[in-house]
Amino acid sequence: MTTIEVLTAEQRAQVHERTLHVLEHTGMRVDSDEGRRILRDAGALVDEATRIVRFPSALVEESLKLAPRRFSLGGRRPGWSIPLNAGESTLCLDGGPTLVLDRQTGERRRSTHVDWLEATRLCDALEEIGMWWSPVEGKVLGDTPADWVSAMTETLRNFSRHVNDSFEDAALAPWTLEVLETVFGGRSEIRRLHPYSFLICPVSPLVLERWQIDAWLALRGYDIPVAVMPMPIMGATAPGSLLATVLVGNCETIGTLCLVEAAEPGVPFIHAPTLATMDPRSGRVAGGAPHAALNTAGVEMARFYGLPAMGSGPSTDAYAPGIQAAYEKTIGTAFGCLAWPDILVGPGSLAASTIFSFEQTLIDVELWRLFRKTREGIAVQEDRWLSDVLERVGPGGQFLGEASTRRNVRGGEWLLPQLGAHETYESWAAAGAPDILEEARARVEDILARHEPPALGEDVEHALEKLCTRAMGAAT
Repeated sequence: MTTIEVLTAEQRAQVHERTLHVLEHTGMRVDSDEGRRILRDAGALVDEATRIVRFPSALVEESLKLAPRRFSLGGRRPGWSIPLNAGESTLCLDGGPTLVLDRQTGERRRSTHVDWLEATRLCDALEEIGMWWSPVEGKVLGDTPADWVSAMTETLRNFSRHVNDSFEDAALAPWTLEVLETVFGGRSEIRRLHPYSFLICPVSPLVLERWQIDAWLALRGYDIPVAVMPMPIMGATAPGSLLATVLVGNCETIGTLCLVEAAEPGVPFIHAPTLATMDPRSGRVAGGAPHAALNTAGVEMARFYGLPAMGSGPSTDAYAPGIQAAYEKTIGTAFGCLAWPDILVGPGSLAASTIFSFEQTLIDVELWRLFRKTREGIAVQEDRWLSDVLERVGPGGQFLGEASTRRNVRGGEWLLPQLGAHETYESWAAAGAPDILEEARARVEDILARHEPPALGEDVEHALEKLCTRAMGAAT
């Protein structure tokens, strides 16, 4: 097994001790009235005038005990789930870029609903992507309950594994739950499968906004997992050091955990900070490659607590696929994969997650495959020495015709790349010397032409149609 370590065990303990100090003495601003009430009842110290909440160490430690260490994320695809904290890992889209690279012109433009729909279907076809987070803007076409029900329905119709999402209006929570009950067969199935999780993004430094908290609180009772993803930016919304940025992200994650576990004890929780840096030359968010260790440290803190981890990896400053995107994403994916979070965020994103590229999505998934194989390392087992084969073939022989070679080609000892030039030069030249971007684009078009997500079923579609009609009535 190939692994990486950024923070030692002692340094992780230091981050935790500093986290306890910051939460107890500096605290967090919690803008939700209900959230502050819940925390006060749990033992936090609340200043209503400033909305500052301070968390005694005992409250933090008790909250950490309440969070489950093992649970699975499911979806509507039959037999599919991913167990967290069980040694497995999957990819997740990077949510909400407002722009897209047009596949025909290569130009950057505003995303549309069609882009959103195609990106969702593309990712449903890629087995390595186990979690959906809205790949581009365009999911919701309006601001009524009917628009939200329609968007939820389209999401679940076109992505059949796990859905991670959020919304800003607590009034949408009952509609969300009705859609989930309709698709998955009721509250008990939602609690069993965990097909949907809610994303909370604290605002750095140290703020929990009202809409995020109140929206999640309205979902209680369904055991819906919570992923907490603060996004502190070193030098802007976090102090100007890598270590301090790790600390801020951890404080915001653990402070939110206290609220979540006080509100619904034992609800599944995912430790998911995305730690970034400011480019001091421009003030913009920088791609993660120069400081890829940041997000590895975030994953290591999740492991320190024994919590499921969501990390970020394949980011870039580049505005289009190319050499810069390739090396920056390679660095981020290598660190991200070797840290081995349960979920790694980022395929398909460009320009610090503001642009989505269909072609880059396939390239990033290929990178993930390569580094996943690298992480496996070299298995040292008795049947891998093949000493008898070496002795039989002897000096000057060859192993192409050996049964062990055929067996291990099929058994995973080899990784066979799915993108790029791997044939002879003559074959590549005869095909017109295609580059990987052309190949990825053709693969995208083929997938979109062929892939159909599993159907919801006539009864479910009919029930969702009735629900949407009722939601239209509520809007008026």
